[in-house]
Amino acid sequence: MRDFLPRTIFTEEHDMFRDMVRDFVAKDVKPHVAKWEEQAYIDRSFYKQAGELGLIGFAAPEKFGGSDMNDFRYNQILAEEFAQADCGSIIVGIGTINDLVVPYLRKFANEEQCERFLRPLTTGDAIAALAMTEPGAGSDLAGMRTTALPDGDDFILNGSKTFISNGMQADFTIVAAITDPDKGRAGVSLLIIEDGMEGYTKSGPLKKVGLHAQDTAELHFDNVRIPAANLIGERGAGFEYLRTNLAHERLSIAVGSVATSRRAFDLAYQHSMERTTFGKPLANHQVHGHFLAEMATDVQVAQSFVDQCVMAHNEEKLDEVGASMAKYWTTELQLEIVSRALQMHGGYGFMMEYPIATHYLDTRVQPIYGGPNEIMKEIISRKLSKGFGK
Repeated sequence: MRDFLPRTIFTEEHDMFRDMVRDFVAKDVKPHVAKWEEQAYIDRSFYKQAGELGLIGFAAPEKFGGSDMNDFRYNQILAEEFAQADCGSIIVGIGTINDLVVPYLRKFANEEQCERFLRPLTTGDAIAALAMTEPGAGSDLAGMRTTALPDGDDFILNGSKTFISNGMQADFTIVAAITDPDKGRAGVSLLIIEDGMEGYTKSGPLKKVGLHAQDTAELHFDNVRIPAANLIGERGAGFEYLRTNLAHERLSIAVGSVATSRRAFDLAYQHSMERTTFGKPLANHQVHGHFLAEMATDVQVAQSFVDQCVMAHNEEKLDEVGASMAKYWTTELQLEIVSRALQMHGGYGFMMEYPIATHYLDTRVQPIYGGPNEIMKEIISRKLSKGFGK
């Protein structure tokens, strides 16, 4: 989709990065998508290739294999190029690492932990996950039941987590757990559990409506002994640590939603120009022409808004409310645009060999994960009830 307003947020370095990503996706990702969707996980070779190109953990310090590129525009470019190539379920694997794992290691892990865990991520030699959601708590982190109670110099982890992206393949997972039950939110800590630890089991990959190539799992902890060396940052600071990355996580979802909406428009436009009915292209029928006009306008507005959110985030000015607005609005818009694009394909849109069908299935989770949109609206409304500027 062409931009009717120029996008001025990218530099020449970003354009070079985009060209590299586009080439990688075309040659080394897209040919394997069907296989990965069938097996319900992405081959490890993908992460190794991505790591060698510097696509994983680029925000990490150079001494741990990163590029010190703490610039969200690079995350944005990844999402846009994978969506444009109809590889949306593949980017979730890298996105989980770049947007959910690396930020916590970069900000709060010590030198030894970064050497053990962050470095192998940047090289593509390890896969990681973040485990917050629980079967009985959902988005309510305050309702967390998983415990990691102190036992000498260790912690004993018990409980379970669900809907964990990269869960089955993860070599290590950052787990949010209660270490001090009598302290409420001040009793939550972040610990690293490593694959193979006794008492640690996984169920999956879970069968999902969409994102079929994305490994999603349920994790179970039965008296798993976690060494104190695997505690990230300070004990009891986990809840506040999690809050520091919410804007980043929700912005990443918004960026992906706009990217997929752009792709859905492209697919609908292309089909409308090529498909002929009653002697003329669909695009020349007023109803289809108006649909395209609405979609193009909506995507342009969304892109401009999200681009500004990205720049605000780079300047550390995007707060929880702004990110919630972006996540809520763009994901709802994605639902509308992808559904409309499928409808414009007619019966072909219901065939899985047409990319719009896959986008339709993948899209349904967008308003759910990263905090359901009902929670996003609650965050926004609470801010409004306190008055602007407060």
